[in-house]
Amino acid sequence: MEPTSAPRGCGSSISSIYYNLCDLTKVWGVVVEGVAAVGVATSFVLFIILMACLPFVTDKKRKGTMAFQAGILIFTLALFGLAFAFIVGRSSTSCAARRFLFGVLFSGCLALLVMHGLWLYLLERRGRAPRVWLLCLGALGLWLVEVIINTEWLIITLVWRPQGNVTVPDVSCSIANQDFVMALIYVMVLLLAVVLMAIPSLTHKQKQWRRDGAYILVTGLLTVAIWVAWIVMYIHGNRVAGNPTWDDPTLAIAVVSNAWVFLFLYTIPEVCLLTLKGPEQEEPHDGEHIYPSKKLVYDNILKDVETPHQHVYLENKAFTMDEPTTVPTKPVSPYGGYYGQVRSCVYQPTELALIAKGMTKMDQDAGMCRPTSPFRSSGGISSPPHSPNSLPS
Repeated sequence: MEPTSAPRGCGSSISSIYYNLCDLTKVWGVVVEGVAAVGVATSFVLFIILMACLPFVTDKKRKGTMAFQAGILIFTLALFGLAFAFIVGRSSTSCAARRFLFGVLFSGCLALLVMHGLWLYLLERRGRAPRVWLLCLGALGLWLVEVIINTEWLIITLVWRPQGNVTVPDVSCSIANQDFVMALIYVMVLLLAVVLMAIPSLTHKQKQWRRDGAYILVTGLLTVAIWVAWIVMYIHGNRVAGNPTWDDPTLAIAVVSNAWVFLFLYTIPEVCLLTLKGPEQEEPHDGEHIYPSKKLVYDNILKDVETPHQHVYLENKAFTMDEPTTVPTKPVSPYGGYYGQVRSCVYQPTELALIAKGMTKMDQDAGMCRPTSPFRSSGGISSPPHSPNSLPS
């Protein structure tokens, strides 16, 4: 037998299970591959943007919900990667990845959406934001339920082998379509919970939280529509149309389209809302600021501590002549009463002036108290009537 020639667009060295990635005669594989690759890049960029916005988010409540968006971005990126498992041909590895990861990745996204809806509901009932880490643990518990279910299936079908010479065929790729859908019942329950938990948030008092509830509700409803469409086509529609080979394209398109729904209708709007101010930081309608800006506060502080212009001539209050009217209860600095008044307004003599004035006053007092000499006359100094050596007779 001659080897099968490679289709147009694929090299001869490429394995046949990868023909859908490069076969130009089957456009669906190339288109889904390109859309999934763009989704991987977009999810990664959004995750970087989300982490970069973390220090600049002023609303503490909004900052708490960023854990939900980060988790959904991680699961969404993994969903875009899972699409390649449906594009390539069937093998034991690709079939096991499809069966195990399909429910696990969708349950992670839906569990986070359920917890976000519960967070909005508790915020409305209590009036304060619940602890996000508790809700993240709740989402982890919901996700682990699906992980356990699929792990049990993986162990039973692939790992466990009966004792003896009994040959068990590989059932990883021989799963009926009905069995594949029935294994996703728990994921459908989570999807219903997303829709139900988002409805109470639509009546929230604050507009920004109503928008969050609307994003979750629209995401859940469109996800329900996608799941109904691919389940109908996967179980019944492809066989009725005479294209049973379209089972893998149906699942691949469903995964990629649902992942883009998570990005466009939930993650990107939530990232855009991170820059909004919280309700307590919004300005009132009368235009008055509830919280003054830092510049105004700084200017007020400078005005409060600003002192009048100090004159170059300072007065030493230690030599003040006034006695305090009251006895101070604690030591008072002699310089504590100085406020820098202008000397031109209030005359305050210096110590040198006081000393000079006191000496002048003392000289005047001494002149007033000095006895008048009998030998002085208006015309000059007269000689005494008797010589100082002569004795009176």
